[in-house]
Amino acid sequence: MGAVPAAQPTARLFVAVWPPAGARAALAAWLRQWQWGPGAAVVAPARVHLTLHFLGQVPLARLGALQAALPVAVAASAAFELEFGRVERWPQGLVVLVADAPPAPLLRLHAALAAVLRGLGLAVETRPYRPHVTLARRAAGALAPVTTPALRWRVDHIALVRSERGYSELLRCPLGAASAVSARGDPCQPPRGNGCAPGQRLRSPRS
Repeated sequence: MGAVPAAQPTARLFVAVWPPAGARAALAAWLRQWQWGPGAAVVAPARVHLTLHFLGQVPLARLGALQAALPVAVAASAAFELEFGRVERWPQGLVVLVADAPPAPLLRLHAALAAVLRGLGLAVETRPYRPHVTLARRAAGALAPVTTPALRWRVDHIALVRSERGYSELLRCPLGAASAVSARGDPCQPPRGNGCAPGQRLRSPRS
């Protein structure tokens, strides 16, 4: 009997947008005004983000191609303003902040990324895109403040993020630029070893 092939190492990845420091601080102050109740899992301010595409488990051997393709996907996208101003409660106690009208540049960016990801043979969500910022989980009985401030930020990049016992930013791609930087600000290189350089665990992203 032949040897059983070893499982291919993978990384749980998603493509996201980080809010700048000002928007993150305003959101954190507002979240402190909620009455969350026992068992609620409020998202830490440093982890707040807008997901563009959740990729799931991606073989580490394919990270180089993915890193090379993302800057191309966003090269034609200009920076734009994003605003979230309405709270929604989704099933299983999920509390999210949504946009009343997602801006056209966001939808174009999402579509451009989807086309590139499909070209790489990666699975892409087929349901309509519902841009949102997750605030808390297991929070069905949470009481919100009387007012909901508009969360605004300027989107000028995308990030490739690994999710495994925390978030690690593997790549940051400026919009409208055919180049990318790593989480350390160096020219992007394919990840080595397990896909994350030592010490690359995400801190509060730069604004």
